[in-house]
This record gives sequence, C-alpha cells and structure tokens, in this order.
Amino acid sequence: MHSKIIGTGSYLPAKVLTNYDLEKTVDTSHDWIVTRSGIVERHIAAEGELTSDLALQASRKAIEAAGIGADEIDLIIVATTSPDHLFPSTACVLQDKLGIRNGGAAFDMQAVCGGFVYALNTADMYIRCGQAKTALVVGAEVLTRMLDWNDRTTCVLFGDGAGAVVLRASDKPGIVASKLHSDGSHRHMLKAEGNVRNGEVDGDPFIKMDGQAVFKFAVKVLSDVVEELLEEQKLSGSDIDWLVPHQANIRIIEATARKLGLGMDNVVVTVANHGNTSAASIPLALDTAVRDGRIKAGQNILIEAVGGGFTWGAVLIKW
Repeated sequence: MHSKIIGTGSYLPAKVLTNYDLEKTVDTSHDWIVTRSGIVERHIAAEGELTSDLALQASRKAIEAAGIGADEIDLIIVATTSPDHLFPSTACVLQDKLGIRNGGAAFDMQAVCGGFVYALNTADMYIRCGQAKTALVVGAEVLTRMLDWNDRTTCVLFGDGAGAVVLRASDKPGIVASKLHSDGSHRHMLKAEGNVRNGEVDGDPFIKMDGQAVFKFAVKVLSDVVEELLEEQKLSGSDIDWLVPHQANIRIIEATARKLGLGMDNVVVTVANHGNTSAASIPLALDTAVRDGRIKAGQNILIEAVGGGFTWGAVLIKW
C-alpha cells in the first residue's frame, strides 16, 4: 500500500503588505529586504480571519482538484504554529467547516516550519498501514499576529497563508520515502514564547530569531537530510526533477541547491510573493508549480524544510 497526492490547493489572504509599505513604518528598505531574503511582499490575514479560515479555502481547492467529495476524507492533519485556539484543534474546526461527519481522525501537528513535512510523513504512514484511505494534509499559518512590527529583523520575513494536499491510497508509489529529525538543544535560536487564545497570542507573543545562527544551521541540516534520503534511495541530485523547499529565505534556498548540485531552474521558488509562511510555504509552492504545469506525472519531487525546535526533514515524491 502506498499514498499518492491527487490534488493540491492554496490560499493567500487578500491584504498585501509590500516592502515599500514597510519602509514607511520600520527602519528598512525594499533593497535591504530583497537582498537578504528575496521577499518582495507578504499577505496579511484580515481582522477576524483565523488559521482555520485560510485552511478551509486551500482545502476546498485541493479537494476540487482531487475530484472527490469532502466526505471521502477520513484523516485531516493541520500543520500549524498559529492555531485558532488552545483547543479544540484547528483540524477539528476545519473538519466541521468542511461539513465532514464521518468520524475520521483529525489533529494538529506542531513542528513550526517543518510542520508540513512532518504532517505529510504522518499521513503517509496512516495510509500505508491501512488506518486511512484518503487524507487531507494542510499547512496553515497566521504568523503576522506573532510579530513585533518594530523589529526589522523579523517583521519583514513572515506572512500568512495556507496550502493543502489530498493523499489517497494507491497501489503505485507516490510518497516514496521520508526522513525526519529534530534537536531541541537549538530551540533558543528561533522561538516565540506565548499562548494562543481565540486566534490571538498573549504572554510574550513575538517571534525572536538569531538570524545568522539559523542560516548556518538550516543550510547544513537541509543538505544533510536530503543527501541521507537520496543515498538511501540510491539516487543523486541529478535524479531530482524539482526541489520544492521551505520558502524561508532565498539565500538558504540557493545555498541548499548548490550543495546538492541542483541548478535554480530545478527549484520552485515563491518566497518573493508571500514571505515565510512557516508550515504553509511548501504546499503553497507545490500548488503553484502543479497549477502552472511545471510539475508533471512521473517526475521526482523533493520537498524539504527546517523549523524552530529545531525540526527538519525531507520527503521524496513520485508525481
């Protein structure tokens, strides 16, 4: 038994905040932001718009692309660091908003920017062992409510958004292999120490990051986990048709591609349009490349991410 992606979807809130907008409120510039991150603009959730609302829009598109009914979904995993509430889970809220009443499992997964990779691997295992037949895996975030808008080192980097995929049991490989890792000893390099209530964060709500340390760590572990996965599958970088990385920073993406011997023509990059959307960034990029026709049947797709915790991982997909 295998699992195969049969539909993708994504959603970005209507409000756009450009680098030029940020120039008016914080000590920064468009050129400074682009040079250091590759980001041009990011999307901001509307007042009262929750993570589950973004997830709902992306999920509907993925379900439509899959050509199935929502009631066929018997597993929902939402990867998020910005849930609607402490509980119930955003996945249960999403299940209700989709009108799914079949009693299938629904839960959240918190691995920050590595969340979608963790969630996709988990859904794949559920299907492989026969615990589910059709899974909805979502990465959704409203990170802008966790930003100090006076801190130019963080507020320019993050945005809101959601992406989703539908996985279905198949007799042919879709998700070929996955590798997940974590190391909590580095947790202080990237953190937000607060509590979420009704979509808002209290306590110390702001994302704090040691940018240089995160950059060095990310490039190393991302290349290591990809090489580990490829070696296990007896493949090389030349066998990969598309790398779909976590969209955090163009310099991290470029450095990782170089270490793997991949040209940027084989890398899906969408960070300029939405910034770092944490768990949502990979499914956002994946959906973009599927819908514009770059990703085609039979190709080898590699996704990888690293996030606070630290968590990191990679998944190899036969499209």
